[in-house]
Amino acid sequence: MTAIELGLPELRGLDGVPTTDEPQKAKDYRSDQEVRWCPGCGDYIVLNTMQSFLPTLGLKRENIVFISGIGCSSRFPYYMNTYGMHSIHGRAPTIATGLAVSRPDLSVWVVTGDGDALSIGGNHLIHTLRRNVNLKILLFNNRIYGLTKGQYSPTSEAGKVTKSTPYGSVDAPFNPLSLALGAEASFVARALDSDKAGLTEVLTAAAQHRGSAFVEIYQNCPIFNDGAFDALKDKETSAQRLIPLRAGEPITFGAPNEDGHGEHAVIEGGFAGLQVARTADVGIERAVIHDPTIQDPSYAFALSRIGGQDMDFTPTGIFRQINRTTYDDAARAQISRAREAKPADLQAVLTGNDAWSVA
Repeated sequence: MTAIELGLPELRGLDGVPTTDEPQKAKDYRSDQEVRWCPGCGDYIVLNTMQSFLPTLGLKRENIVFISGIGCSSRFPYYMNTYGMHSIHGRAPTIATGLAVSRPDLSVWVVTGDGDALSIGGNHLIHTLRRNVNLKILLFNNRIYGLTKGQYSPTSEAGKVTKSTPYGSVDAPFNPLSLALGAEASFVARALDSDKAGLTEVLTAAAQHRGSAFVEIYQNCPIFNDGAFDALKDKETSAQRLIPLRAGEPITFGAPNEDGHGEHAVIEGGFAGLQVARTADVGIERAVIHDPTIQDPSYAFALSRIGGQDMDFTPTGIFRQINRTTYDDAARAQISRAREAKPADLQAVLTGNDAWSVA
């Protein structure tokens, strides 16, 4: 059902979250806690990016909340000068759901890792996304368990040799974006920790989205999985692998030709519905025009399946961005209607037919 069908106004962006006219700077979002990640950890870049872009939203810091689970990324709330909570393993989306439903005046963020979110927390993640709870989920994906010293994770590639898989992992890894799109998340995006401009663009769009915004961030772990994303960051190879997604533009990548289009294009075809071809062979007119607002998630899902665990082709940017009623709005509307129809009578509940005395 839509918001209008529920008798609600169609809220978008940051409606309902108090704003401030006072100018803010990145330093205003830095807490007094010493940042304790390993030297070279990608988490530093993500933290810096977050602290730099939040002032542009003009929100009151006391109306921003970061909730994390367990893992290296989950230290995030300590370092943000906002409200926050370091919760329990895999349950951050559940705790954040309760907060988002009860406090519509808050901008709620979940910070999690590939192990925290996709292993013990997998069930909580998919139900938060399918319900379209109005919160933002940042999944730091380093394809390893970092906090517990280097075991393979749900996103580690098949054959990964770690302390817990000395002969190589036999598991097929999750594709986090495919999982989120399968749960019909209303906003799905991917960014690299080292691409501050791209990460800022994605985070800004996620902040302005009303509903569940899921952002996968490729984040390097220099201690237990160093270089996992080097192929996407190396100047000589990245252009042939990274596929930037820009709404309203043909999806091309690689060295630009004389018309400014990349030497490769994403076109319709192949098993999943999309495939990569040489622009010169198929013509730019066959390149797919990116549209993240398509309601049917199958298009965005097909984009998420381009490439593989070796990251030979890797789209980045916003895959899906649609509007649909949030769980929060629907729940509050239902409570309001129930109260109007029949005011709460606590005594009737305590003495009704569904109450028992225990001897």
